[in-house]
Amino acid sequence: MKRTFKVLFILLIVLITALAIAIAAGVWHARSKLPQRSGTLTLSQLKAPVLVNWDERGVPHLQAQNEIDLYRALGFLHAQDRLFQMEMVRRLARGELAEILGPKLLDTDRLFRTLELRAHAEERVKRIDRNSPAWVGLLAYLDGINEFQDTRPLPVEFDLLRIQPQHYTPVDTLAVAGYLAYSFAATLRTEPVLSYVRDQLGPDYLQVFDLEWQPLGVVGPVAQKAPARKLAAADWQALARVSEVSQQAMDLAGVPLFEGSNAWAISGRRTASGKPLLAGDPHIAYALPAVWYEAHLSAPGFELYGHHQALNPFALLGHNKQFGWSLTMFQNDDMDLVALKVNPDNPRQVWHQGQWVALQSRTETITVKNADPVNITLTRSPHGPLINQAFPDSMGQAPIAMWWTFLETENPILDAFHELNRADTLPKARAAASKIHAPGLNVVWANAAGDIGWWAAARLVQRPPSVNPSFILDGGSEQADKPGYYRFADNPQEENPARGYIVSANHQPVPRSGVPVPGYYNLPERARRLDQLLRPTGTLWNLQNSQALQLDEQTDYAARVLGPLLPLLREMSTDTIERALIDQVAEWDGRHSTASIAPTVYNQFVYELLKATMADELGEVQFNNLLRTRAIDHALPRLVADPRSPWWDDRRTEKKENRSDTVQQAWRATLKHLQDLRGLSLPGWTWGKNHTVTHGHPLGRLKPLDKLFDVGPLQAPGGREIPNNLAHALGPAPWSVNYGPSTRRLIDFADAGKALGINPVGQSGALFDPHYADQAQDFIAGRYQPMHLNPADVKAVTRSTLVLQPAP
Repeated sequence: MKRTFKVLFILLIVLITALAIAIAAGVWHARSKLPQRSGTLTLSQLKAPVLVNWDERGVPHLQAQNEIDLYRALGFLHAQDRLFQMEMVRRLARGELAEILGPKLLDTDRLFRTLELRAHAEERVKRIDRNSPAWVGLLAYLDGINEFQDTRPLPVEFDLLRIQPQHYTPVDTLAVAGYLAYSFAATLRTEPVLSYVRDQLGPDYLQVFDLEWQPLGVVGPVAQKAPARKLAAADWQALARVSEVSQQAMDLAGVPLFEGSNAWAISGRRTASGKPLLAGDPHIAYALPAVWYEAHLSAPGFELYGHHQALNPFALLGHNKQFGWSLTMFQNDDMDLVALKVNPDNPRQVWHQGQWVALQSRTETITVKNADPVNITLTRSPHGPLINQAFPDSMGQAPIAMWWTFLETENPILDAFHELNRADTLPKARAAASKIHAPGLNVVWANAAGDIGWWAAARLVQRPPSVNPSFILDGGSEQADKPGYYRFADNPQEENPARGYIVSANHQPVPRSGVPVPGYYNLPERARRLDQLLRPTGTLWNLQNSQALQLDEQTDYAARVLGPLLPLLREMSTDTIERALIDQVAEWDGRHSTASIAPTVYNQFVYELLKATMADELGEVQFNNLLRTRAIDHALPRLVADPRSPWWDDRRTEKKENRSDTVQQAWRATLKHLQDLRGLSLPGWTWGKNHTVTHGHPLGRLKPLDKLFDVGPLQAPGGREIPNNLAHALGPAPWSVNYGPSTRRLIDFADAGKALGINPVGQSGALFDPHYADQAQDFIAGRYQPMHLNPADVKAVTRSTLVLQPAP
């Protein structure tokens, strides 16, 4: 027996030793792939050396002798920190994820090939001016990426997934720009469910949705003609699946979805320094690595501290000592779903502008890991690709096309951002913004000379009068016609307004031209809160009090929702503890701080209320899709204020429920859920215990790799549609933050070299790199880090220096 125990003990020691050796070997292997930030490296096509100083956050400060070398070096450095991110976003846009992740991503590839992002990019590349500075800079940047891929160790993710590297091309960059535009589009989530409500439930159910353009901020109902083509149950199912797969694609691939943003520019007469101040925090889904790659670029005649996205050499956010800009999502509706009228004598023809027109088809092959290749047929109509035929097992009966500005306009977006990176005057910035056709972006800009400006940048399509594009349009009539586009001068915009500041927070703008801009705008409360705090003329703004504005945790939206319901809740309370809880919610100021219990109760109650009112009419799939739209945020205050709304009745019962009945049901469900989840101890109900953020890596979807690659969970303040927009999906507690500020930037042009910023996780995407997650705690705590621009400051914080040399 002792001998047996001894043998088992020795075997255990051997196994533990072998495991330790394997782990050590794995760690060593991963560390062998870390970015090189010191010494000398050769880049074959450089014309002159490029000096790179790395600061305390791992941000490279590049000094080149010409702009082509600058972009080539940027591509190389960007790749050594983010090559796997580049690979994932390229494969998502091209519809090639199943090749490395297997059959579970096949539907995602079907969808993105149906969207025609790659095909459109291939056609666009054929027409680009080969002599334009943007094209030349892009080629140099891609050369740098490809040289890194050819000569340096590939990321550990390439080994784990057995990815065979392929050179990056301009088609990849433009296809990824298409993904950026697609991620802004709310149409595929919103139009099917709103059309379902109108056509299947009726106009009384549609009243709670705020769908009309508000020229004076006043809502007035306008009749909307339903499509002549009636959709069958299979059609609704197919459209719902498009929305569902679209969301799953982001979750499975770990590629961030763009959601919203805050930005403001303040005139020098309203700041402590006397110079304009620029603030911005684009709201993007969280993933690891973070979406932005920071780099300080310098060459003769050009300098910029920029925030770059994968495969794009030109900063989407940036500043220098003379000027800077931030972006928010315009949220204009640049996509229409069109129910086509099919020729009864020829199913390959549809009605378009008075005649039958043939559909066009092509076949593509999707490579699938550990499975046979899959051939798919993609069909295009005069109104765009047939979106509801992406999935053969749920195609529906009526072909529905997707008309999209991104696919229909020239959209010289590379030229736009190349120029915006150099736009130090109002005319230059305005001209650059005018070249952005899709996605719709608000460009908020300021310069040291004292100017501030905002341009809603998009090619705004004209639609026939009385057409409401919130619904699926009738392709057999003039509803789906596009007479043309409005002038850029008609777009919403302001330059040096008399009030002394500009706010952009994804709310519906009011253009001076009076041209309506249909869109899926965010709640106005976030913009109103920022405007409320910026409006008092006695406040002089600086970098310190501007931080408090970006980190603000409050709006009056919760008060709008709770106001009509609190008397009902008080009537139905049954004991002292419950009444105390209702009193706490009633006295709550809407602030989402981690130590508060009220936001937990409120957000759970909102979900239970929506579930009790709408799930019975819509069914699970349509209800879940509605929860992912902005339409539900606008509908909720209108619903609770209307005791006669038909939504209050539960169709599953014989009784006709009223508002009081349904509110009571939702309140009881709220208390039960939180008690089942956290028990009766109220400290477990605090917002921080139930509202957390985890920065997920694509490989973190494979347990237990999440323990290695993911960062979090971290207790998160803020909440949905408040200035510190650390937002969660509408659903039951606990909540995981799924998007929020992707950076926070503050620039006072009295000394832009002292600008402040922060990354939600870290600069590097390389596992075990010291900058993989070194900013995560500072970010969630609301702390900022300097964005160094002055040569003396860069020298003082330099941690290492790398010299990139031309080949001998």
